[in-house]
Amino acid sequence: MSENKKTKEEMINNDCQSQEEQSECQQDGAQPAEANADNQDKATGAGCEKTKQEPEQTTEQDEEKDPLTAAEEKIAALKDQYLRTLAEFDNFKKRTLKEKTELIQNGSEKTITAILPVLDDMERAVANADKAESIQTLEEGWELIFKKLLAALEKLGVRKIEADNQDFNVDYHEAIAMVPGMGDDKKGKVIDCVQTGYTLHDKVIRHAKVAVGQ
Repeated sequence: MSENKKTKEEMINNDCQSQEEQSECQQDGAQPAEANADNQDKATGAGCEKTKQEPEQTTEQDEEKDPLTAAEEKIAALKDQYLRTLAEFDNFKKRTLKEKTELIQNGSEKTITAILPVLDDMERAVANADKAESIQTLEEGWELIFKKLLAALEKLGVRKIEADNQDFNVDYHEAIAMVPGMGDDKKGKVIDCVQTGYTLHDKVIRHAKVAVGQ
């Protein structure tokens, strides 16, 4: 009888131990499950927040990069630039017209200023012509005045066109007569210059009128 009691008591103790182990395992397993649930909830909440924030950022970017607004701003800038350019061109045109008018009115001032000393010499020569001791002295005076006038014109860019014994050149000479029987060496050459021609800064302002050998 005593052995049967011991066996029963051992079985009861084993059952109790197994039950305690099961309860401890259940408790240990429950805690990780709850933790996982909490982590899933947090992850889900974070995902929702991100989902809510993303549309707002996208809307702001769309507003900043609105093509219609950008096009309107560009059109306004181009219009302002066009108006400024138009105003500057109008001022330039008025200024150029004014300068051109002044140049036409006062362009001969430099020429007249250069010739005035020659005019003074001519006045003195005319006033003293009757007091000259000889015709030769008077001629020398007029020759000096003529050379002074040529020098003044040369400073202004005026040059005399050489014609005597030069080959006839339609760019500088105007033939007013043809002289036959001058020989082969005079054929096509200037025989006589009836009127002197001049250039202004290498531009012909008057052709030399000449007679050409035929």
